[in-house]
Amino acid sequence: MELCGLKRQWEGLDSGREGPLCGGSAPWRGAALGASLSAAHSRCLKGPDGAAAPSPAMAGVSQREVRKAADRRQKRAAEEQRARIKLVSTILQKPEELRTKDDLTLLSACVDTVQELEKRKQKTEARKRKLEEAASIPDYRGPNGVWTLLQSGRTVSTGDLSEAEPTLTHMGITKLYKEKLVQHVVSQNCDGLHLRSSLPRKALSELHGNMYIEVCTYCSPNREYIRLFDVTERTSLHRHNTGRKCHKCGNELRDTIVHFGEKGTLEQPLNWKGAAEAAKKADVIICLGSSLKVLKKYACLWCMSRVPHKRPKLYIVNLQWTPKDDVATLKIHAKCDDVMQLLLEELCLEIPHYDRSKDPIFSLATQLRPGEEDSHSRKLLTKDSPGSVGSTVSGGWYGKGCAKGRRKKKV
Repeated sequence: MELCGLKRQWEGLDSGREGPLCGGSAPWRGAALGASLSAAHSRCLKGPDGAAAPSPAMAGVSQREVRKAADRRQKRAAEEQRARIKLVSTILQKPEELRTKDDLTLLSACVDTVQELEKRKQKTEARKRKLEEAASIPDYRGPNGVWTLLQSGRTVSTGDLSEAEPTLTHMGITKLYKEKLVQHVVSQNCDGLHLRSSLPRKALSELHGNMYIEVCTYCSPNREYIRLFDVTERTSLHRHNTGRKCHKCGNELRDTIVHFGEKGTLEQPLNWKGAAEAAKKADVIICLGSSLKVLKKYACLWCMSRVPHKRPKLYIVNLQWTPKDDVATLKIHAKCDDVMQLLLEELCLEIPHYDRSKDPIFSLATQLRPGEEDSHSRKLLTKDSPGSVGSTVSGGWYGKGCAKGRRKKKV
C-alpha cells in the first residue's frame, strides 16, 4: 500500500494490496500530477473512441424524451454490436479451411469488428504477461486476502516471497520520485519491494518492517544488517530474535516486523519521523491499493490536527471500499498498475524496467559470517531471474497474529 503527498509550499498532488507521501519541486509540478491523475481516471471511464456522444438538440421535444430516444438508440446499437462481435468471433475460431463463402463475406464486411477482436486478443495476452511479471503476492484484506482467510478460519498457502519482484507500480513510484513529483513513500508491506525498486532509504517509511532486515538494538545507534533472505523464519508475535549475532557486540539480532498487537519502536526501517515530517508538508496524499483499515488510525499521517479544509487532498486507488472514501477528493476503483501506467503516460514519463541484476539489495546486503550458513533454510536472492512462484513456506512474519483470539470457557 502506498501513501503520497505534496509539499505545502507547492501547489499540488496519488498499488495485491496495501501506502507514499509525494511532492513536486516547482509550482506547476503538483498541479500537473493532480491533473494527470484525474485525466487517467477519465480515460478509464471513457469508451474506446475516447469521447462521449453529444446530446442532440430537438426543437419541440422535451429533454426527457430526447434522453429516452438516445438511450434506446444506444441500447440498440450495443445489442447489434454484441451480436456482430459474437458472430465474427465464432467465425474467427474456425480453421481457415472450414470457413464458408458467407463467412468470408461477413468478415470482409466487418473489418472494424475483426480488428477490435484482434486488439482484445493482444490485450489479453499482454495482461497475462503482466500477471507473470507481477509481484505474485496475494493481497491482505481482499475477498481472498491473507487476513480475510485467517479470520474465517481457512488456511493460507503462501509462495516464496524471495521470488517476488517490484511491479509496474513500484517502478512508477520510483520514477515519480526521481522526477521530484514524489517526496516520501509510506508502506505497510514487509516485502522490501520498495527498497528493491531503487527508492532511497531516506524517502521510505516501512511502518511494519522489512523481511530482509535484522538489527542489533544493543548497539547505539542500532546496527542494521540487510540480508539476501527472509530473516523472519524463526520469529513470530512477541518473539523477534533471529538466532544470529551482531558482528560488533555479539548480542542477539532481531527482525524488524511489527505484528498485530505490537507497537513499532525501531527508528529504521520504520522511519516514523520521516513519515510524520513529510505528512506535515503534504498538500496531497495518494493511497494505492490499501484498505486503510489500519492506516486510518495513524492520525499523524492524515494531519488530523488541521481543520478539515486545510488537510491534504486525498486520492484513493483501490478495488475495495475504504473508510476514507467519503472524504476523498477522488476514488478510483481500478488496479494500481493500470492507473500508474495511465498516470505516467499523461505525464509523458517512461516507467523504468526492473533489472534484477542491478537490484540495490545486492550492494546493500551484509554477508553471513563463517558458521552462520546454517542459521536459516530460506532461499537466497540471486541476480538470476526467479523460477516459478508457488512453493509453500512456513514460519516467519507472513500471516502471523491475524487469527482471532479465542477465550477459554470458564469451567
